[in-house]
Amino acid sequence: MAIEEYIGSIVMEVDGQEVEITDLSPSHETGRKLVKTMNRTRRAKGITRGIETYELDVTAVIPVPDSIQWEDIEGARITIDPMIRGSKRTMYQDCFTISVGEKYTVDSEARVDIKMGALRKVIE
Repeated sequence: MAIEEYIGSIVMEVDGQEVEITDLSPSHETGRKLVKTMNRTRRAKGITRGIETYELDVTAVIPVPDSIQWEDIEGARITIDPMIRGSKRTMYQDCFTISVGEKYTVDSEARVDIKMGALRKVIE
């Protein structure tokens, strides 16, 4: 059986400081919506194109010393960097905090859960 390779690291950069990400769940809202019209067939007739949005659920390890104001993050960048040759890197740019929560467990380090929005997704 061959060894399988997986995506490499996920790092968030806030004001030049790198923060290790342990969990990332991005979601993409296309902005398309159903257009309901009053017609004889009583069916929708089409769609309208709206504004795309990106929402990220991020869990990060709290660094020591913790100099980051998690609720004030604006302009951050999250990079998903595959360590596989020929694969493309994905970046979420201009990320900003929507809400913050902290998580403490017995076996693990302290973590912070951040709900973020991103203005752009770039694949390079």
